Amino acid sequence: MGHMGPGGLRDDPVLAAVPGQLPAGEAGHERHRGFHHTTVDGVVVLGWQDRASMNHAARLPHPIPYQGSKRLLAERILGVVGVRKFGVLYEPFVGSGAITIAAASRRLAERYEVSDTLGPLVGIWRSIIDQPLDLANAYRLVWEAQFESDSIGHFNLVRSEFNEHRDPVKLLYLLARCVKNAPRFNGDGAFNQSPDKRRNGMQPAKMRRQVEGVSALLKGHANARALQFEDALKDATDADLVYLDPPWEGTSTGRDRRYHEGLDRERLIAALDNLNRRGVPVLLSYDGRCGEKTYGLPLPGGLGLVHLELHAGRSSQATLLGRVDETVESLYVTESLLGGPRLGADVFVEQLALIDTAAA
Repeated sequence: MGHMGPGGLRDDPVLAAVPGQLPAGEAGHERHRGFHHTTVDGVVVLGWQDRASMNHAARLPHPIPYQGSKRLLAERILGVVGVRKFGVLYEPFVGSGAITIAAASRRLAERYEVSDTLGPLVGIWRSIIDQPLDLANAYRLVWEAQFESDSIGHFNLVRSEFNEHRDPVKLLYLLARCVKNAPRFNGDGAFNQSPDKRRNGMQPAKMRRQVEGVSALLKGHANARALQFEDALKDATDADLVYLDPPWEGTSTGRDRRYHEGLDRERLIAALDNLNRRGVPVLLSYDGRCGEKTYGLPLPGGLGLVHLELHAGRSSQATLLGRVDETVESLYVTESLLGGPRLGADVFVEQLALIDTAAA
């Protein structure tokens, strides 16, 4: 992982730790409207300091509650592309779609392609995009039914019905009501998380606002498909942008499966190599550290990617287990998005100036 410098990651949210070009031991600090960056021991460390941008991210609609969502990190992740625009933004492993939503709010691309192998999740996205009112009304009926009898029993019934019939509306309710919005799946891919006994899930009026808000951003410009991620990306070109947020190593096996389907590391590497040879720009959130535990090894060289680090704050999963752990996520970025293979302080300062110009 990247060099943290004196004080470490807890003192300042970190976007990236990248080899710079200043002599060892020399430190410099600069502030821009978009980022605060510090150079310590030859390393450029970027942190998001623009409170207005953070507030903007918090105000964006998000109808799918999901532990591990990139909602509050989306502006920092997308910040590395500066003012570039793209033809299509692809987001397989879509989950809550935080990156797509943030990108659409800034009109980053002309079109948005979201996909996943979990068919009911894709069904939610199709309804969000094209039939938001129908989805909101159907959710309201499922949500209100929990007050007609035992709400825990209702959750368990909905879970059982979802596992049998895979109804997208029932999945949306389960995601909204389950413990910490942290879905879990058994070895057969069935949803097996328990209900959160302290709350009832997102209220229907709020869900409707969230669903209609995202539909307003995406309708007519987006498509949702149930596909393996390689198939979803077969038409991507060098004019597009791919954002990948696959399962971390070690989170899709054993008793505590956080995803319905895992991803083999070698398969991911092969796909990244293919995208690199085709010249397709990539942003990849993959592995990192949580407390003293490290997930996975750094990806190999030769993929045209630069390894950055992103301080993601306190781990919600650790909190669920009664621990206080900080999460540091790896962000891999195609070299061309950062100015080419020779990355240094001068390149990043130029990037920051472009971001400032766009924000003015």
